Amino acid sequence: MLFFIPVTFEVELLEVIKLKTFDALVSEQEPSGNFTILNLTEEDVDREGGYPFPRKRLAEIQVELLEAGAIGVGWGMSFPHPDRLGGDIKFAESLRYTASVLPLFETNNNIYPKTTGTVIIGEDIGGYKLQGVLNNIPILEYYAASGIAVAQTDVDNLIRRLPLLMRTPDGWIASYGIEVLKVLLDVSTYIIKTNDNGLEEIIVQGLPPVSVDSLGRKWVSWVDTPQTTLQEMNVEGTFVFVGVTASGVMPQLATPIGLLEPHKIQAALAESILIQNSPQIPDYAAGVELLMLLASVVAVWVFINSLGITLGVFLSTCILILTSVVGVYFIKKGLLIDVTWTLICQFITGATAFYFRFREQYKLRQQVKKQFGKYLDPRMVKKLQDNPELCKVNGNRVDCSIIFTDLRGFTSLSESVEPEMVTYIMNNVLDVQVKAANKFFGCTDKFIGDAGMFHWNTIIPQPDHHSLALQAAKEIEANIIELNRKFKDEGIPEIAIGVGVNSGVCIAGNFGATDRFAFSLIGDPCNVAARLESSTKIAGVGTLIGEETAKYSCYELQELEPIEVKGKAKPLRVYTWK
Repeated sequence: MLFFIPVTFEVELLEVIKLKTFDALVSEQEPSGNFTILNLTEEDVDREGGYPFPRKRLAEIQVELLEAGAIGVGWGMSFPHPDRLGGDIKFAESLRYTASVLPLFETNNNIYPKTTGTVIIGEDIGGYKLQGVLNNIPILEYYAASGIAVAQTDVDNLIRRLPLLMRTPDGWIASYGIEVLKVLLDVSTYIIKTNDNGLEEIIVQGLPPVSVDSLGRKWVSWVDTPQTTLQEMNVEGTFVFVGVTASGVMPQLATPIGLLEPHKIQAALAESILIQNSPQIPDYAAGVELLMLLASVVAVWVFINSLGITLGVFLSTCILILTSVVGVYFIKKGLLIDVTWTLICQFITGATAFYFRFREQYKLRQQVKKQFGKYLDPRMVKKLQDNPELCKVNGNRVDCSIIFTDLRGFTSLSESVEPEMVTYIMNNVLDVQVKAANKFFGCTDKFIGDAGMFHWNTIIPQPDHHSLALQAAKEIEANIIELNRKFKDEGIPEIAIGVGVNSGVCIAGNFGATDRFAFSLIGDPCNVAARLESSTKIAGVGTLIGEETAKYSCYELQELEPIEVKGKAKPLRVYTWK
């Protein structure tokens, strides 16, 4: 039971939001010019000695209205009891001279007036079920038509929709507002068109069909119908709705435009029937709402998941705005097509897609950081995190450049100094190499003892990888020279390093066991780079550069005598700094 309380609350809240949106956006309509509202004011009540007015006086007002040019009169008060002053006959006689309508107010007494003539097109289903009415005295009902003044409210207790025809056990009874039109047109029968859901249209001969919902309700247009007083009597050529506005006499009912007396509400209903562009819910409303919801939700989900968070959220926001604009357009045209659920579902779908996409990207960023953080400069790691599609490292063939380094005389050095000093020297030597590689966007592959391996164009595309590798090799040599100056000041023996640089096509990817693997390179160019490094001792230089790399050098190089390396049938052309 407790579960349904918040659900019901949320549904009602959404309905209120929808209705308030309709209220704010429904365009104001001009009055038809067929009606006038006559208000019996506080001054009139005082002048007549209180309320209710004697029916003899009401008869006089009826005649005065006819003489002023009114084509009919609708009274906003009921007469369930005889006049204690005996004015019923005179009032009844005044009603017979023109189109007159009296209200019947709904109650739950299970008493119903005489039904009106109807023709049903379709099954006799749907409609608002009346619980009973408070009838007027017979003599008045004999000379005047009657209509039900129903005050049905929405979930926020405001009156917006009123039924035009109501169902009783014996048939149908017309509402006050539509009965006025029927009387003016002098027709005797309503035509009711139904569909599978209930009522669809109500037709009064001489008027366009009136679209209604399954309960027969019409959305009311709150037009500014002209108003007058007993002193002014500006009613010529119009049907007059008479009602009391003096405080404490007639109940005031809540509407989107404020508190109104019953006769003003019924006047608005009659106006709404005549105004063809007044708000209505078209037959295709449900289909349009469903189509908009499905199309927009799918679009939002696809955009965010396929185009990424930034572009996806931007396009989804555009869809949200477009849906709102379309909804406003419909309402401005008088078509009450609800886009509230569409907007809510768009937001929920977008938020959900954003969450999953963000979570996916976060996990991917963390994975990239974990996998490449120890290989690459932080700038390159961030680039990979921002462009994860670059992380195609599962055994790809890449044209790359490789550097191998090795510390000269490391074994003898280890024997001549304390272990702590060895560690200090090694950390400094490796640090300046990594800094050089990072400076030129290289990938630090691994260290094996005093040997290091670096490569370019293996993870992130680097068309100038040959040049970057050569610049890094030059930087390593410069950093070692600077490091030796530092070591000299600290009384540490001078060190030397060998560097081999080569380029070619290798296989880049994660290599290792199922639960223990690392990113690296395999291929002949890697082997040649290692052989070049070891051959620096024979060549008597600090750096040896392979032929393929040398083609792209930004430095002046000198070619050395070809060298023979293990695994190569022919000697290799090699170069070093000039």
